[in-house]
Amino acid sequence: MPGPSDALEPSTGRKHVAVAGRLFVAPALIAIAIFFLVPVVAALGLSLTDFDIYALADRRNLRFVGWANYGTLLTDPLFWTALRNTAIFVIAAAPLSIAVSLGAALLVDAKLARFRGLFRTALFLPVVTTLIAAAVVWRYLYHPRVGLLNRVLAWFGVAPIDWLGDPTWALPAIILMAVWKNFGFNMVIFVAGLQSIPPRLYEAASIDGAGAWQGFRHVTLPMLAPTFAFVAVMTMIGHFQLFAEPYVMTQGGPANSTLSVVLLTYLEGFRWWNLGYAAAISFVLFAVILVLTVVATRLRALGGGLDAPEAARGGRA
Repeated sequence: MPGPSDALEPSTGRKHVAVAGRLFVAPALIAIAIFFLVPVVAALGLSLTDFDIYALADRRNLRFVGWANYGTLLTDPLFWTALRNTAIFVIAAAPLSIAVSLGAALLVDAKLARFRGLFRTALFLPVVTTLIAAAVVWRYLYHPRVGLLNRVLAWFGVAPIDWLGDPTWALPAIILMAVWKNFGFNMVIFVAGLQSIPPRLYEAASIDGAGAWQGFRHVTLPMLAPTFAFVAVMTMIGHFQLFAEPYVMTQGGPANSTLSVVLLTYLEGFRWWNLGYAAAISFVLFAVILVLTVVATRLRALGGGLDAPEAARGGRA
């Protein structure tokens, strides 16, 4: 017969497992606290001060201003220009990037495609290419006189366009480059999503008379719904942090037409040394991204998704 001590063994074992689990995750949690939480709290405190180059030289010049930096943002036309440019970039570039990524994923994952690994690597190369090298190439492509893009347009009788020097065309030029630079990452995610779709769903849809378009509409798209949600949220977050492309290509010009919120944060903090104001800008951007991410997640949860049986029935429709 088991004794009283035997009855306590399962609970004791669970406690040991819990303690071991905490010990395993402790180093990671400590690193997160040191390199993430502490800087975030410090930046939040910095945003409530007028920390500038004078305070950097002598801390006695540092003053606590409360929410004054955030109030200044509301009346700063440069901030609203940067926020508008960033919103336009996200609204235009995110759907285009997702569409290009999905199209590339469908092509490299097609049954008739040969050398799939080679094409995936080639299409992923822009993601790992140094932005400086890519910017040099794209500057030549956008050159108003000898650029390849203007030469192609000349074949159709279109006058040369100063892509990076015209406020009307500078942001679309940045969008085009950003889509080319980043679509390969989402393409890999979409390829993984496509390969997780059970082949029997396509077989059932084909038996019921569904063509290629109906199979894509009623099987592929519903089954990729979780992948779409992840890609959309991550793309939105990444695009709101637009910095490298305008910094390298246009420095925010011409006439602030490519100035983004992150670029404005950099200029305020490290060129004009208004570090407190720059911290406030970064927290406003954080709040915007957080709200939009929560909204997108809630919409995804409310919308739900089709599971395999529902997708199969959709393919039979």
